[in-house]
Amino acid sequence: MAPSTSPPSPAAPATAAPGLSSVSPASPASPASAASSRSSLVSPSSSEAFWADAERHLVRYGGAFTREIIDRAAGSFVYTADGRKILDFTSGQMSAILGHSHPEIVATVQHGIATLDHLFSGMLSRPVVDLARRLAETLPAPLEKALLLTTGAESNEAAVRMAKLVTGKHEIVSFARSWHGMTQAAASATYSAGRKGYGPGAPGNFAIPVPNAYRPDFTTPDGALDWRRQLDFAFDLIDAQSTGSLAACLVEPILSSGGIIEPPPGYFAALRDKCRERGMLLILDEAQTGLCRTGTWYAFERDGVVPDILTLSKTLGAGLPLAAVVTSAEIEQEAYERGYLFFTTHVADPLVAAVGNTVLDVLVRDRLDERARSLGAFLRQGLTDIAERHEVVGDIRGRGLLAGLEFAVDPESGRSSSELGARVTRRCLELGLHMNIVQLPGMGGVLRMAPPLTATEDELSLGLTILDQAISEARAGL
Repeated sequence: MAPSTSPPSPAAPATAAPGLSSVSPASPASPASAASSRSSLVSPSSSEAFWADAERHLVRYGGAFTREIIDRAAGSFVYTADGRKILDFTSGQMSAILGHSHPEIVATVQHGIATLDHLFSGMLSRPVVDLARRLAETLPAPLEKALLLTTGAESNEAAVRMAKLVTGKHEIVSFARSWHGMTQAAASATYSAGRKGYGPGAPGNFAIPVPNAYRPDFTTPDGALDWRRQLDFAFDLIDAQSTGSLAACLVEPILSSGGIIEPPPGYFAALRDKCRERGMLLILDEAQTGLCRTGTWYAFERDGVVPDILTLSKTLGAGLPLAAVVTSAEIEQEAYERGYLFFTTHVADPLVAAVGNTVLDVLVRDRLDERARSLGAFLRQGLTDIAERHEVVGDIRGRGLLAGLEFAVDPESGRSSSELGARVTRRCLELGLHMNIVQLPGMGGVLRMAPPLTATEDELSLGLTILDQAISEARAGL
């Protein structure tokens, strides 16, 4: 469902985001040239000082830092301080759906920072109200009320807080390989990483198994995933553990940090019924899947299911800190009457709201949902061709321009190899391609691919060529 467009800002240029056939590739380099295109822009001593400062002064907040000094980014590429050009297959943090430094985003930020950047949180501006209205126009009824925030964790925090207040209950159900953020309620509903060592999470959080067709736990007589039996079993366990205070189910339509796992058609309708039976709200976290990435405006459209609460982030700001909680007027009214409070420093900030409006302008005008479907099919075919050449590719999955490739050193059994996935990732970066790898217990490694919706077929072909070479060389090195 596409939104209606609003008149462009007078400050925004007329430059259109590239269409499938309207733009030439950003002079993609071959894998060899991408690896060797170094210059003397940064002296070794300067580089050494940078890393010495980083090691001395930065808190390490996850895995090791990528050993590159990023100097700038444009379109589908990031550029290092020493002259390397790296194809960005993760759209930054799965966010920059219009590529880096999109000219209309740049113009919007330049105009906004000079005129209306930040306000007291109780004040409103036109960009905020316009974005709330336009988001509602992209969504089916009854989703029409929006709360504009900054990050995905914050939007999930606000959604869980709303669900608890409205239902008068406190228990939350999520997938066992979920990622919803690192703040209290969001972290308590996150099971893919980060749970150990921090003491108890929020009380009343439960995990249900992920319906993974490649690694099924409940099977039919022919060995396929029996997701209905799995879901029934999961909620039998939830009912046994619940104190009678089930408030909501918070899930991703496609689990990204969980390894690009897409529940089968029919699953979310059945999950919604489980929620209805227990008086629970269904919260869908579309941080990565929302706003055209999967080939439709929202991933839930495939399933004909409308959530009670929808959370958006990442793609909404196209790389800038913007998030939203969207719900029905009925739920919002109930929350308001019960004294709902989620007052933050940057709630309803006008600058990023203006960016959100520009993102919607470009998505609608350039039909980027259609583009994601077309480019997604191109990417999927390229990955299928790679799988036919490399038996270590166990599975290819995803939708639109959100794709996953799982390695298995023994495709028959699905036996995994963490070392192979890590080697491929490292070699890709050396050859000029950045991808993220998910490595969880029982999974040897799942490459996550989420190129910008503005990428070209030539850029995708470059990435596929590099990946093919990296797999060949990593296998040879084992």
